[in-house]
Amino acid sequence: MLSELNDPMDIRHVSHWRFFHTVGWAVLLCALIVAIAATLGRATMNIRAALTDKPDIAIYLLLPEEEIGRTMLLKESETERDYLAETKDGPKLIRLKKGEKWYVAEMEKLRE
Repeated sequence: MLSELNDPMDIRHVSHWRFFHTVGWAVLLCALIVAIAATLGRATMNIRAALTDKPDIAIYLLLPEEEIGRTMLLKESETERDYLAETKDGPKLIRLKKGEKWYVAEMEKLRE
């Protein structure tokens, strides 16, 4: 008889306040998880948009190992952009082309 009263899974012994308190925390935690997932999804879409729609930002995202400091747009067309970029190895001419998204078509080291 004593073991029946101490059974933690016995719902008959849970007060209304305790039940709603637990359910409230569960709903709050679920809402928090959904909000975090939505925020991460939106951030991912922003990065994707940067790669496809904004080539000035794409040059930094496509070439992180070059440690690009300053860039100057030299020539621009609808499907191609040429940049003069200051990198860790000195100035470089970087040509971006647009296919489905912007990509590095050519990179040439320049003399100072």
